[in-house]
Amino acid sequence: MSDNTKKESYDALGVSATKDEVHEVIDNMDAGLYPGAFCKILPDTLTNDDEYCLVMHADGAGTKSTLAYLAWKETGDPKWFRGIATDSLIMNLDDMICIGATNGFILSNTIGRNAHRISGAIIKEIVNGYMEDIADLNKLGIQIEMAGGETADVGDLVQTVIVDSTLTVRMKRADVIDCNNVTAGDVIIGFSSTGKATYEEKENSGIGSNGLTAARHEVLSKYYAEKYPESFSPTIPSENVFRGKYKLEDKLNEAMTVGEALLSPTRTYAPIIKKILDTTDRQNIHGIVHCTGGGLQKCNHFGNNITYIKDNLFETPDLFKLIQNLNYMKLKEMYKVFNMGQLLELYCPKECAQNIIEISNQFGVEAKIVGHCEENPEGNKTIITCSEGTFEY
Repeated sequence: MSDNTKKESYDALGVSATKDEVHEVIDNMDAGLYPGAFCKILPDTLTNDDEYCLVMHADGAGTKSTLAYLAWKETGDPKWFRGIATDSLIMNLDDMICIGATNGFILSNTIGRNAHRISGAIIKEIVNGYMEDIADLNKLGIQIEMAGGETADVGDLVQTVIVDSTLTVRMKRADVIDCNNVTAGDVIIGFSSTGKATYEEKENSGIGSNGLTAARHEVLSKYYAEKYPESFSPTIPSENVFRGKYKLEDKLNEAMTVGEALLSPTRTYAPIIKKILDTTDRQNIHGIVHCTGGGLQKCNHFGNNITYIKDNLFETPDLFKLIQNLNYMKLKEMYKVFNMGQLLELYCPKECAQNIIEISNQFGVEAKIVGHCEENPEGNKTIITCSEGTFEY
């Protein structure tokens, strides 16, 4: 089947990669002090200090918790849920490092569960996961305090469990990184989402926490639909449910199984970005983008009149190759659903790039110039060139 004739997959699963209808609503809202920043930034109303600002950000692990549920049901081990806490925390933290915040965070979490299926032992693993991550990040110089949270029994709404977090920080306005500063001539530094960082315990598949609905249904077999009907929405057409050919225990490569790859915790780049910002003139960091919802074309939401040309991307990681080879999703669609091995991007003048790349390498995370920015008077667009062709967004 050619790439041009493949059916769109993500929308058929009841999920939107670009969330256009959401942006139509929020684009009309007040954008805060720095409309071009990655997160909404508010005045410091706590002290009315004009030198400071406040940021509150909410995100979560999404449907990745359903994968943990499947792994737990198959193995009986509730520790699969510890990584879900990591995903929920890092999806917030690494959005906030994109505005230059690296310290002094306050975390709250919300767990919505179906108590008939999600036991107290699972809640304990999630909470312990948060606490372990906070302790590990504190050792790396990323200070986070846990403010508590809410566990709600919402079985009428949730079939298994959903794990969300809210992160808050107060920071100096002078330290804010505003993506409106991205300019033609900037290079794009990509940070790999795979391999093993010095602060990670295991090799990372690079999946992060976006596109997991697609990954789950494209990769895993009907076995899970038949055995665990609570693990998917009845609104999804049956032909799109768990239509892959793999089980969780099947090997992806020498390092991990398919299940371990799908549940690989979202990588944080906070220690890397903290060192970059501590040792680099912030005026030279024109923008940072966390390639989560929207994948490698998420940058289109930031900057003004920029064409983002990405023509030197990382080799496609094994898990994404597996999804591509199953032939359900167009490659063009994959680049806007998944991070494809590049979960973070930094925009800066070319002369600053080598030092930034070397800092990332010190943490065991490959980084390189993956593209550059050009002026586009008609607005923003992204052009991705790879061995399979060129795609424009």
